[in-house]
Amino acid sequence: MKHGSLAALLLLLTAAPVPALATNLATAPIGRENLPWWQTRFEQTLAAARAEPDAKIVWLGDSITQYWQREGTQGYDNIMPVWQKYYAPYHALDFGFVGDTTSSLIWRLNHGQVDGLHPRLAIILIGANNLGRVHWGASMTVPGIEAVVANTHERLPSAHILLLGILPSIRSPWVDQQTAAINAALAVAYAHSPAVTFVDAGPVLTSGGRVDPDLFVDPKLNPPEPALHPDAEGMARIAAFIQADVERYARSQ
Repeated sequence: MKHGSLAALLLLLTAAPVPALATNLATAPIGRENLPWWQTRFEQTLAAARAEPDAKIVWLGDSITQYWQREGTQGYDNIMPVWQKYYAPYHALDFGFVGDTTSSLIWRLNHGQVDGLHPRLAIILIGANNLGRVHWGASMTVPGIEAVVANTHERLPSAHILLLGILPSIRSPWVDQQTAAINAALAVAYAHSPAVTFVDAGPVLTSGGRVDPDLFVDPKLNPPEPALHPDAEGMARIAAFIQADVERYARSQ
């Protein structure tokens, strides 16, 4: 990393520091049990874990992860076939929840999300919602993601962790800036970790250095929404991009 880039990164991470005595909410367990659908999905995922105790892969994340199960009728939103091709052979479990932040995922981990499982690989994709309504920037989200990783490693000590960087989106310049800072910081944090592999799959969703809206579901909706969730082609590109790492760790041991 060039000196100028490193200086810019450090500036971003320290621009809005969390007060020393305050709790960083991005690292705190915050459940969403007040939402009936969320509580129902949590119970369903616990049941899925009990039904597949020998799952070799566990995906942990937010709506982007939950989208692996999307069975649309327009082609671009029929993503389940990609999951079936790349992850069903490993009896993989999808623990993605719409709207979850790092704090929500920490709560789930603390309340049995992966209990009883012994996967070879845990894939984590979290943090996009930290930059949404709650507006938790890099200085809060980097420790939040690190807390998720540490929690996952503690509960699944035999699993290698494949940590994906926050994916690019078309939301705002501030989100773009924070996403870049978070991914740069995580790349440095896990550069030499034997237990965690950090991968930034963002480039597969870009064209000419810009986010390609044609690779996202949201702009195709009526009315259209800002690009956030990769479509079937985008998800297939992500799966292909990380396939070598998946095979390396999920087939090991």
